Amino acid sequence: MRHSFQAESRFAEGAQYIAGDLRPGTSGRRHAVVDPATGHSVYAYELAGTADVDAAVEAAARAFPAWAGATPGERSDLMHRFAAVLAEQSEEFADAESLQCGKPVKLSTEFDVPGTVDNAAFFAGAARHLEGMSAGEYSGDHTSYIRREPIGVVGSIAPWNYPLQMAAWKVLPAIAAGNTIVLKPAELTPLTSLMFARAATEAGIPDGVVNIVSGAGRDAGEHLAGHPDVAMASFTGSTPVGKRVAEIATSTVKRLHLELGGKAPFVVFDDADLEAAVHGAVAGALINTGQDCTAATRAYVQRPLYAAFVAGVADLMATVRLGDPFDPATDLGPLISYRQRDRVAGFVERARSYATVVTGGRAPRGELATGAYYLPTLVTGAAQDSEIVQSEIFGPVLVVLPFDSDDEGLALANDTPYGLAASAWSRDVYRTGRATREIKAGCVWINDHIPILSEMPHGGYRASGFGKDMSAYSFEEYTQVKHVMFDNTAVARKDWHRTVFGDR
Repeated sequence: MRHSFQAESRFAEGAQYIAGDLRPGTSGRRHAVVDPATGHSVYAYELAGTADVDAAVEAAARAFPAWAGATPGERSDLMHRFAAVLAEQSEEFADAESLQCGKPVKLSTEFDVPGTVDNAAFFAGAARHLEGMSAGEYSGDHTSYIRREPIGVVGSIAPWNYPLQMAAWKVLPAIAAGNTIVLKPAELTPLTSLMFARAATEAGIPDGVVNIVSGAGRDAGEHLAGHPDVAMASFTGSTPVGKRVAEIATSTVKRLHLELGGKAPFVVFDDADLEAAVHGAVAGALINTGQDCTAATRAYVQRPLYAAFVAGVADLMATVRLGDPFDPATDLGPLISYRQRDRVAGFVERARSYATVVTGGRAPRGELATGAYYLPTLVTGAAQDSEIVQSEIFGPVLVVLPFDSDDEGLALANDTPYGLAASAWSRDVYRTGRATREIKAGCVWINDHIPILSEMPHGGYRASGFGKDMSAYSFEEYTQVKHVMFDNTAVARKDWHRTVFGDR
């Protein structure tokens, strides 16, 4: 059961979208987009080089004055049209996303695409609500007010796990605030980013406002992050690469936004609804085949529920259906690549020397062996300081550890360099309230794990980065705050001038 999406004909002109047109790259190096469910190439293109980045930044810089000068209402109207175009093309977007990522089509159609359309609709409205502090006479002799202004050209780098949604999270708040943008998607997954930019053009958003450069991180990505005409760099991806982006971006003293790795704790207290916690853990660990920086990866279960929780998770994982991503019955697709599958397998194989693999722990046999599939995997008996507990695996692997006191459970949850997301499970409002206060993460869910909303911010603490995606809070990243101050006295010689010349 396959798809009808033909990437080769759709993007025959090339995989760079600059000033409203597709064009080939100039790096001299070709790259193939591979369907990870089959290992077959579905689109080959020439990667972007530094010249393509320069051309995209130049196009964005040319488009900036007019786009920044448009009224909020004008930007909002065009973004509402953008949301409508995305909705009209939702089936094609879902097919392309499942093809390049191996996502089950039910995930693409029920999560990735509608979430992106909703994001576009939200920011279309938010474009009209760029507010500052109210005017006031704070000194007595002057009136002050705040202007919130666009920054300029934004250079964004997005990951391969949610290509469409990450394009939306990067592009929409930036352009709603009046900026223009150059987005570099992961070279593994450029298809829906290119479609997203083309949809913006079809909606009437001016050429050059949204540009795409499909290239490798070490040349196109680094050149974009350090470009002198880029006023802000935004990156979503691993913490080690984020550190490199920060190093490059700060050398040019530009605004920086980082959404990095995660190792989300899933804390189950002894009064939790066991069935809900088991279902939440399996769903939260396996979403997008575990390739999610907010996925539930470390379950800490209070000892009275520990054995039943482990048994319940193992039983439920065994019911998860791996298969063709385009089969509506498929629950779990492949990992993004054979390389990623082997990386995940390496973590599990090394853990066998110090922990117990309860279920999974291998690639499937039979027909699925040709794809980058890996079975849902449950690990117990690992030490808190072990690699499989502390490192981001980015695959369908859940590690479960017991704890005794509430103090211990919360301390274990925080015992990680990361701080992106977490969840706590209990019927006791005081316990859950304490968890929300003490767990150091940008999002803490109570009795659920994973749901996100356009109206609410997403971003982390500590090694998970800083700054927010989605919601009105994202405008803090994409706008410059300017204080404007008017003298109200019409007096030539101000009292404070005596500190420079004269007496009172």
